Amino acid sequence: MFTDETLDSTSVQSLWRKTQQSEQESRGCQTRTVHTAETEIQTVSTTNSCTQTESLDQGTEQHFQTDPNEPEPPGLKDFLQRVEDVVIRQLLRNAKSHAFDGFQVNWDDRSHLVSCLHYLQHHAAQERGLHVTSVSWSCTGSVIACAYGRINDGSWSTERSCVCTWNLDRQRLNPKQADLVIDVPTAVTALSCHPNQPALIAGGLYSGEVVVWDTSRTQDPVLALTGMSADSHREPVYQVAWVPLQKKGQFGVLSACSGGRVLLWMVDSDQGRFVLNAAYALVRQQVPHSSSIRVQGSSTVGVTSLALSPWDLDTFLVGSEAGLLLRCSFSSNTLAAGASEGQSVPLRAPAVFSFRPSSGPVHSIHCSPFHRNLFVSAGTDGLAHVHSLLQANPLLSLRVSDSYVFQVQWSPTRPLVFAAATGQGEVLIFDLGHRSLRPVATIEQGGVGQAATCLAFNCRNPNRLAVGNTNGTVGVWHLSTNLTEQSYRESIQLEEIANQVAE
Repeated sequence: MFTDETLDSTSVQSLWRKTQQSEQESRGCQTRTVHTAETEIQTVSTTNSCTQTESLDQGTEQHFQTDPNEPEPPGLKDFLQRVEDVVIRQLLRNAKSHAFDGFQVNWDDRSHLVSCLHYLQHHAAQERGLHVTSVSWSCTGSVIACAYGRINDGSWSTERSCVCTWNLDRQRLNPKQADLVIDVPTAVTALSCHPNQPALIAGGLYSGEVVVWDTSRTQDPVLALTGMSADSHREPVYQVAWVPLQKKGQFGVLSACSGGRVLLWMVDSDQGRFVLNAAYALVRQQVPHSSSIRVQGSSTVGVTSLALSPWDLDTFLVGSEAGLLLRCSFSSNTLAAGASEGQSVPLRAPAVFSFRPSSGPVHSIHCSPFHRNLFVSAGTDGLAHVHSLLQANPLLSLRVSDSYVFQVQWSPTRPLVFAAATGQGEVLIFDLGHRSLRPVATIEQGGVGQAATCLAFNCRNPNRLAVGNTNGTVGVWHLSTNLTEQSYRESIQLEEIANQVAE
């Protein structure tokens, strides 16, 4: 038995240190001590080498050594020198050859040149048997506007119709439900979206009125309306177009009717009305004599189609019920014969040149966006005529259909391509670079007895083509790159066509 006296001081101090170390370990960490080690490399050995090939032995070195006295064997240089003259002669011959003029490699299968993206329908219009009379793309290229009416109304009609719009870029697009429906008290015969403001749409009505809708105003979209006055049309308006005015950024609305008048309107959005800016009347006795027209009946020239020149802001073209095709000038100061009473603006005679007339009404005219002198026209004769502004006779006449041709339009991206909507329900796409002059693609949208009444290329999205039909549907078609991308020498070929002398 030990007592406190028997413990020496050294033992006490040792026992005290062990006790303190145990307490520190229990208080400072609950795990055992972790042993660590640092190393600078984890590989046992390294090797550096400067080449992946072994050194040549003596035999191999002797094999690659050449005798400077022996001649060098013939190589690529000798071959090129030997055939140089032959190759140059053949290249010069090929440069002068025309064997492959107009040849284009067709990377796409013909059956896939066009494909349907959407069938847009408005059930209320279809149930009433209304026709699609006009289609127009917004300036953004995403919204398609569609007008409903009837193309076979021969008498005054008070049947209500509508204008519908679809935004094709919406994620939840419903082809059977329009994004916007604008009710109209009478048939809509013409439609044109504003070139800069996507919310504005100009329309022509069967009653003779001209209207501008603002689609951003959901309660009352009518921005301006001509109403019935001494200045307004009294016959159906067959064409409306936005015209740039002298003040930069401003546009007026040009309208044409079967009564022979072409009117230029200013839009007063504050007052919600139109102001007549200029008025033109096409009178038969003031038509240039080069047309050699012998038509009985009214002295007025009923306008059925209208086109603006994108190259000359003073020039516009009109087609008539009697087949007349006229070049007109906005700056004409000649007063129209038999000026009407009560007109706030004097009527002027705009016609300055006549082209060879067609055998029936001219339904459509469109100026080429790639050549200042070329335009295409079509109508009831079933032909598409390619004209030059400098010649009376057409440069080319293509058989499009055995029925009517309701609309023709040049491609916005292919100088030699245009499309035609026919009374047989087809849309035919022609490429003037093909020698056969047969359609390179055909769109069949309507059923038996249906007609393709209108079409519109999309300038912002050139692979989209909209087609309206008498069954009340609007088809949006995808065009392949073969129909949208300009090919080699295409502009040169268009220039050659424009320089032809008409027969």
